[in-house]
Amino acid sequence: MKKIYSLLFLMSFLLLNTVKADEGMWIPLLLKKYNYEQMKAKGLKLTAEQLYDVNNSSMKDAIVWFNGGCTGEIISKEGLVLTNHHCGYDAIASLSTKEDNILDNGFWAKNKGEERAKPGMWVSIVQKIEDVSDKVLAELKDVEEKNRPAKLQEIFKKLTNEATKGTHYEAQVREMFKGNAYYLFTFEKFTDIRLVGTPPQSVGKFGGDADNWMWPRHTGDFSMFRIYANKENKPAAYSTANVPYQPKHHLPVNIKGIKEGDFAMIMGFPGRTNRYEFSQGIDLAIEKVNPTIVNLRDIRLKAWKEVMDKNVSDRLVLSADYASVANYWKYFIGQTEQMKRLKVYDYKKNMETNFAKFASGKSEYQNVLNNVDKAYADYKPYALQRTYLIEGILGVSMNGIASSLFPYANALKENKDTAAIVKKALAASLAATEESYAAFFPSADEKILAQILEMYYNNIPADQHPAIMSKILKSKGKTNSEKFRAYAAMVFAKSIFRTKETYEEFIKNPSIKKLKADPCYALVDAFYGNYLTNFKPKVDAFNAAIGPEGRAYIKGLMEMMPEKTFYPDANSSLRLTYGQVQAYDPKDAVHFEYYTTLDGVMEKYNPADFEFNAPQKLIDLYNSKDFGQYKMANGKLPVAFITNNDITGGNSGSPVIDGEGQLIGLAFDGNWEAMSGDIVFDEKYKRTINVDIRYVLFLIDKLGGAPHIVGEMSLIK
Repeated sequence: MKKIYSLLFLMSFLLLNTVKADEGMWIPLLLKKYNYEQMKAKGLKLTAEQLYDVNNSSMKDAIVWFNGGCTGEIISKEGLVLTNHHCGYDAIASLSTKEDNILDNGFWAKNKGEERAKPGMWVSIVQKIEDVSDKVLAELKDVEEKNRPAKLQEIFKKLTNEATKGTHYEAQVREMFKGNAYYLFTFEKFTDIRLVGTPPQSVGKFGGDADNWMWPRHTGDFSMFRIYANKENKPAAYSTANVPYQPKHHLPVNIKGIKEGDFAMIMGFPGRTNRYEFSQGIDLAIEKVNPTIVNLRDIRLKAWKEVMDKNVSDRLVLSADYASVANYWKYFIGQTEQMKRLKVYDYKKNMETNFAKFASGKSEYQNVLNNVDKAYADYKPYALQRTYLIEGILGVSMNGIASSLFPYANALKENKDTAAIVKKALAASLAATEESYAAFFPSADEKILAQILEMYYNNIPADQHPAIMSKILKSKGKTNSEKFRAYAAMVFAKSIFRTKETYEEFIKNPSIKKLKADPCYALVDAFYGNYLTNFKPKVDAFNAAIGPEGRAYIKGLMEMMPEKTFYPDANSSLRLTYGQVQAYDPKDAVHFEYYTTLDGVMEKYNPADFEFNAPQKLIDLYNSKDFGQYKMANGKLPVAFITNNDITGGNSGSPVIDGEGQLIGLAFDGNWEAMSGDIVFDEKYKRTINVDIRYVLFLIDKLGGAPHIVGEMSLIK
């Protein structure tokens, strides 16, 4: 048995030390030092400086952080930006009306004068990345863990001010390796962003929620915008005098096609991964947090769907919110399923077993895992309180509006009752809730509130309930369900937030007494106060306890495996991942090819199903095989393809680039079999789903009738 155990341990240790070239979201600044030779071996033809350079034009200058949640790429010398349809969805939906329904019908500007501005949109382009770890860590020396967050904000402010002084740039410091390293990113931010074109959502969202996170995929998931600047090519607020931005670099577009094994790299702004999570965090996610998020979101989705199915106008209003909530509703279902199937908990536990052997006798590391066990044991009984507050109570639109008046109430509570402070707080609330009322449907929200309150009551221990719960249970009704429905009905009938008009009337004549007596505000204040008083201190204590252990754990892993090149978790900072075009076998006797074609769209086409409908013009183009220069050698039209790149949310819209720096597609999804990828990269199953650039251009040219937009690009044929 000892020999078998020793062999298993050795195999496990070797597995941990094996660096997979396709795994990792790498900081562009460090590519030359750590990754360049591997990238060349896989097919990269560019120099390291062509990927990232501060002083000269490089690939990074064509990559934009799109509105804080996605990525886009500049593909013309006139600031034309390509991103996903779902990244532009909110703008497209908000610019749509029943009379001018560009969400359903599509839109292509015939000239720059027809391009449509969307207030609030922005893109940022990274100018420089700097390692500031030594500076930050020096100032953190001897700082107590409980004071660390505040001290970090102080340090970050100092460093960003220094980096941007005398410029129009913005800057952010990003924490890496759970606080073992820090990098400063300097940006140029543009706010005059205009919609150039979008396919109809029956193309841009073909397959809907049914196909979401799935392969094979047949979605034309793209939209196009343009960056505008002043005449000096600098960022400026929207003005008719602004002109198209002249980028330092734009990506040439390759329509020669791809084949399996081709090099593929993706540069973008991946959102969040947690690859260094402890096994206890995995267990908590699988057993408690993920199922709760899914159930709470399911309540909202069902109520909204009832509204959306009634008429087109309401569907347009709710479409963006519904799509956003539905996306991660399905994500958490898939993540939980795949963490179980791929035995991620066991994998993490095995890693910790290896670490414990390494840490034995080393004072810096030997207590790490025991301290983690204690921290989670203290935290688990209360872990769902924040989930219920954010996803549940504040997920109800009217409750969110009511919470916007917390600053007003707090200002008065702290005797900051000067007219200026009160006026500012009320104005901030009014501004924050403008969009909320635009998508506010009380009939749906009332149902949502009743069900969420009942779910909270049934699943949270009674000794954790806010005091208001006893009042709620005194509502009329024979069953608890009836009581929760009656209470929700009362709230929506009597609250000052029940309509935009009654809310604005209150803002004109505010009264703290009236606010506190309001049933909606009282409900939100009770749940939020309960969290702040009884559970936030426990969350803060957990974070303070787990923080140093996470840092020590990663530092220890690096010492344990000195030959391995580690990469930091994604955190919405610019990263590059590289790999290859690659098919896969999801299960026994099943093979998934690396590409799909328009044939698959026609196979799935169902005019009776909103998610699988398609424009008649697309069907006509298919029947006539009018694919132009975008068809493959076999005469078929490519739609999507897969690579083994390592991406996550935030990479939506990221360019897929070949070894010569040319655009071959854009990333838009991950695959179902590797939904646990934010926690553990799975070499066998992990795939990135991309729309083929040839399908994008076909849709612009042939379906959209906008060849002038294709003519803007630098095509490689």
